[in-house]
Amino acid sequence: MGRGKIAIRRIDNSASRQVTFSKRRKGLIKKAKELAILCDAEFWQREAAILKQQLQNLQDNHRQLMGEQLYGLRVEDLQNLENQLEMSLKGVRMKKGNLIHQENVELFKKVNLIRKENIELHKKVYGTRDENGNAVSSYVFDSGEGSNVPIHLQLSQPERYKD
Repeated sequence: MGRGKIAIRRIDNSASRQVTFSKRRKGLIKKAKELAILCDAEFWQREAAILKQQLQNLQDNHRQLMGEQLYGLRVEDLQNLENQLEMSLKGVRMKKGNLIHQENVELFKKVNLIRKENIELHKKVYGTRDENGNAVSSYVFDSGEGSNVPIHLQLSQPERYKD
């Protein structure tokens, strides 16, 4: 006679929860194996074995590329490994060069934009000249007393110091 249904809910006791999980997992694996035998689905096991072997090969290759587990390799194997690393390094350097070039182009654009803005500001500041050839510009400042009194400022080129 079988057991009755139980309510599916979280088991609060962690030890009981772990035991229940382990027992149910074992039962599910047993049922899956039985189903595979009944349905002649053993080709999945072969597929899984092939995938496990591919994973192992990739992990071994990765360790060797990282300079680990090189013992037992022949000179030809080490030469092939060195060639792979050199090709990878060339690819990394090309990618790095492209990124640096792109950043350089962007910085060049920004410098040109700032240069144009600087020229426009220079024209605004030094655009008006008095009878002596000095630049003149008018600005209105609030003196803090609520009056807007125009203040005429005379701007001139800064003197350059000689060494």
